[in-house]
Amino acid sequence: MGTETHDDAGVYKLTEEIALVQTLDFFPPVVNDPYVYGQIAAANAISDVYAMGGAPKTALNLLGYPDDKDPELTWLGPILEGSAERCALAGAVVVGGHTVRDSEIKFGLSVTGIVHPQKVLTNASARPGDKLVLSKPLGTGFVTTAHKAGDCPEETFQAAVASMIQLNAVGKEAIDEVGGAHSVTDITGFGLAGHAFEMAEGSGHTLVIELGRLPLLPGVEKLAANRHFHTRASKTNREYVAPGLKVEGKVDPLRLEVFYDAQTSGGMLVSIAADRAEALVQALKRRNAAAAVIVGEVVPRGEAKLVVRP
Repeated sequence: MGTETHDDAGVYKLTEEIALVQTLDFFPPVVNDPYVYGQIAAANAISDVYAMGGAPKTALNLLGYPDDKDPELTWLGPILEGSAERCALAGAVVVGGHTVRDSEIKFGLSVTGIVHPQKVLTNASARPGDKLVLSKPLGTGFVTTAHKAGDCPEETFQAAVASMIQLNAVGKEAIDEVGGAHSVTDITGFGLAGHAFEMAEGSGHTLVIELGRLPLLPGVEKLAANRHFHTRASKTNREYVAPGLKVEGKVDPLRLEVFYDAQTSGGMLVSIAADRAEALVQALKRRNAAAAVIVGEVVPRGEAKLVVRP
């Protein structure tokens, strides 16, 4: 499995029982705490392995660092410590990495996991009749932008951090327990809009999202009302899905903005048989998932690939 359907990771079959899951991701700091930044970056990178149904096994650090601007390397150690803590929690071993001098800090991981070839989950297998379950609240793009501007309520910021550092292992474990999941993706830079669009496109069906059901971080709607806290990705995500999007009814404009908001280390969007959806919600809640909400459904392909309703 490669890039054909914009899936979360590549998969390479080694034997009849083992396939490699490979992914990488890195980005500049989204918070002002290097340890937490390392945790978020690691959770974000590892998430792609979980989204494919795999178990992470090894990780390689990828780090760009302006050592000429910070000769004391004040951020370097805490970043690696935060990342190592999340990797250990995920059961993955950090086996090395690579550093380069850069004009700004950039950090992430290349992660390798394993999965049984018959148990691979993709973003292109949603079926009509499925319900859509989301496992983390939305709004981290607005929160991190406001935080960097020094204008984010502490309660909102801490809720976002708790969500971003949570491993999507809770989602994979819940899926394994309940069964019936047909398609999975994790919500990151393309926002719920972009990743739902790709699931619809890959599956050949239409995804219907109910904006009123979306779980939001506390205080996010107030941040979304401030145009200064909109990232460039919000605009590009809107443009990306526009050709295949239909808006039905009178929708809340702020919730629509959250729909487009680029997420960092977001949750899983799971397309699951309708009779298993509530069981998945309960399984996520038992594992203290940051959110556990049915946010929509899959229907046969209509005139649009993606439909949003109030």
